[in-house]
Amino acid sequence: MSTTAFGDFLRFYRSRVPLTQEELADRTGLSTRAISDMERGRTLSPQYRTVQLLIGGLGLRDEEAAEFTALARASRVVAAEERPEVPLATSSSLPPVLIELTGRDTEKELLDGFAADASSSSRLQIAVVHGAPGSGKTALAVDAGHRLGAGFTDGCVFLDLCGTDPEPLTPGQAAHRLLRSFGVDERQIPADPDDKLSLHRSQLRDRTVLLVLDNAANEAQVRPLLASSPGTLILLTSRRTLTGLDARHRLPLELLPPHRSVELLRAVTGPERLDAEPEAAERVAELCGGMPLALLIAGNRLTSRPQWTIRHLADQLEDEERRLSVLRAGDLQVRAAFEISYHQLSPNAATLFRRLALVPSPEAGAALAAALTCDAEEALEELADVSLLGISETPGRYTRHDLLHVFAAERLELDDTPAAVDQARTRLRHWLLDTATRAARFFDHDVPAARTGPVHDKDSAARWLELELENWRSATKEALAADEHDRVLALAQAMHWYSDMHGVGELWREVFQAGADAARHLGNARAAAEQLNYLSWSLYALSGRPHEALAVHEQAAAIPTGTITEAWTCYYGSAIRRRIGEPQTAVSLGHRSVALFEQAGYRIGENLALSLLGLMLHTTGALAEAAEVQQRSVDQHRKADGDDELLSMMLIRLATTLAAAGQVIAALDLFDEAESLFRRHSNTAGTARVQHQRGLVLVDAGRFGEAREQLLAALSEVRLSDQRVEVLDRLAALADAAGDAAEAREFRVRALAECDRYDTPAVRVTAARLVAALS
Repeated sequence: MSTTAFGDFLRFYRSRVPLTQEELADRTGLSTRAISDMERGRTLSPQYRTVQLLIGGLGLRDEEAAEFTALARASRVVAAEERPEVPLATSSSLPPVLIELTGRDTEKELLDGFAADASSSSRLQIAVVHGAPGSGKTALAVDAGHRLGAGFTDGCVFLDLCGTDPEPLTPGQAAHRLLRSFGVDERQIPADPDDKLSLHRSQLRDRTVLLVLDNAANEAQVRPLLASSPGTLILLTSRRTLTGLDARHRLPLELLPPHRSVELLRAVTGPERLDAEPEAAERVAELCGGMPLALLIAGNRLTSRPQWTIRHLADQLEDEERRLSVLRAGDLQVRAAFEISYHQLSPNAATLFRRLALVPSPEAGAALAAALTCDAEEALEELADVSLLGISETPGRYTRHDLLHVFAAERLELDDTPAAVDQARTRLRHWLLDTATRAARFFDHDVPAARTGPVHDKDSAARWLELELENWRSATKEALAADEHDRVLALAQAMHWYSDMHGVGELWREVFQAGADAARHLGNARAAAEQLNYLSWSLYALSGRPHEALAVHEQAAAIPTGTITEAWTCYYGSAIRRRIGEPQTAVSLGHRSVALFEQAGYRIGENLALSLLGLMLHTTGALAEAAEVQQRSVDQHRKADGDDELLSMMLIRLATTLAAAGQVIAALDLFDEAESLFRRHSNTAGTARVQHQRGLVLVDAGRFGEAREQLLAALSEVRLSDQRVEVLDRLAALADAAGDAAEAREFRVRALAECDRYDTPAVRVTAARLVAALS
């Protein structure tokens, strides 16, 4: 039978309907080119699925459908007889697997799925695997070729496109090599590059193959090599994301997590050696940053040096200035892998890449990058496209690998003058400090904020301060060392109200100590006292160190200041005295604070001082008086249409006092209002404070199930120093009441561990009780 018989009948049945080739393509999902090739006899062996799609599209039934299927089958047989054997050389074209692919189970499953999709689809199936230099793209592709190649009728063909070489393969050169892999005689390969590509595409359309095109340079290199063939999968690997290709599947190859990194190190080095030094092995894996190439090199260095301990290698890697030099084994070099991509960057992208070494955080956004170079967004996208930066889960931000950070620092020293580096560092530091100061002022009740740059309202300010915390915190230290006292003091002053609901004790001890030092250098006594007040707050409220707080408070109290600053000093002193077990002194200072704020006409301070005074009175047992002054603070604040979050804090204190006085229902209503206000502003720390206090009230009311739910919800976000101990202690008591001794013991152990962090009389009493209960 002629091999054109199937094509003749296809044309006949299509004309009978009648349908154009384009209309039949729309009906079947096949390409117009594929239909044309079958009708002209260029496709000699249509796949079974293709034939079934055609039968449906042509409306063939019964005998005609059976005859059409038989014609297709006969055509495949004749085509096989007429076409010479094609030595696809699946095994020889694929590089060997030298070490078992480790830590990529998820990626292997995805590739299995891509192959399954190809077998059941009529459209061109392209899968792009992209990732940073050294992330193991080729290893994954080679593993896929060996595992999945046998599932394709015509096997697997592998071609290295040499995309990172100084002169990558041209499309014509790549087509020539692929044609030889397809078994085309060298004498039949055209000299003209376009003719080569045309012949390559026709050969590919006649086959069902796994075509692995490794190390692609860019879209222009691979686009001419793509052709549609039902059942074929084209697997591309590249450092570039190749976003210009219409790829059916994309697989960004992430770095290995810690436990997978150790697994790869074990596969290279051997289990006995790693099991002898597990902690050192984990450290080596961590310093390699989850990069497969680095882990492979580290493992090879260990196996080639059996006299070394793993600890010795870890100690070598600890030194950032030597790390990339250590990660070298023969012709395998992490630095060399990075240099290839770096030297292909545009000048502006290369400049940004180097200067990002000045950024402490592994993440950066366009606004920060703009402080380092012009056209920052374009440069960031270029760096992401070549996988020298990753894409953060936070939209608009980019991530950087640890080893790439080390490499960027090397290039910064090599390629920039010291003067240029200093200028860039100073520009970045000033931008971070100025932006952080503006952002913090959105939380300030006294100073208006400027709506410029990346912060334009309270939500964007909170988001920026959290995302850039590591960077502006580091910039504060640098500025203090550089004697930029004005900037440091401005930032510390702006952070006062923001710190009320955000951040941890260590951060604010650092910031407010820096603020106090800056104020002293500037000779600003009032500002120094203010900063010492805030520092004392961070010590007693967030760090559980009330005796240190008292010493700092006394320094502040010794400085002559204006009325408002003196009122704040009394305010913080009152809270400290309560913490160290001097409630009457706390009440006295509380009254003094209220009077001074009232004298100065500063209503925000007066209302907060009234609320705190109520807490001091509550401690002494004067519940009626406590409720009275706290209600006054709430009423005055409402009348002045004051800040929601400050109101919420006042409501919590009032609710706690009312509950202690037996007014549980009224207290719970106030807790609900406070929580709704905190949630309106996405204030998780404030919400946790409500849940904590509500939980305690519910315990006392005997509503144990609800109490446990509230305390557990508060546990992850509770912020004040000794409150975590109190939450865990109450949860242990609730577990006892529920008859769960194991859970009660767990909570007590955790509470006792927390007690070591705080030095207050109340915590010491709790610790002694916990020890007794655990004995």
